[in-house]
Amino acid sequence: MTAQNAVLCAAKNALHKPTSDGHDATKALWESHYQDSMGLDDAVDLCRRCHRLAPFCVYNGNTFTAIIRDVVINLNLKSDQNQIVRSLAGHIVAGVASDEETRAFREFCASLG
Repeated sequence: MTAQNAVLCAAKNALHKPTSDGHDATKALWESHYQDSMGLDDAVDLCRRCHRLAPFCVYNGNTFTAIIRDVVINLNLKSDQNQIVRSLAGHIVAGVASDEETRAFREFCASLG
């Protein structure tokens, strides 16, 4: 999580710094769950929750969207599925997905079984 934000900040010459309000809570949440075995929908929810806590000064959404993108890539889905699922997962993490998109994503996750 912190390393991903550092990479994103370095690429854009932006300030990489934890926030005083959200970093500790996010770190605790992340460390208590990120190694758990979980479904894709749960992984997306963890990234969404971490994003909302705003642990960094900049690129919170980008950080957790990049993390879930890597998770989706490692699922080895068909190319067209991969692109759609990455997009939907990123929108959910960023908090911009519609109810219809979120429902479709949850149904897809259920089909992975």
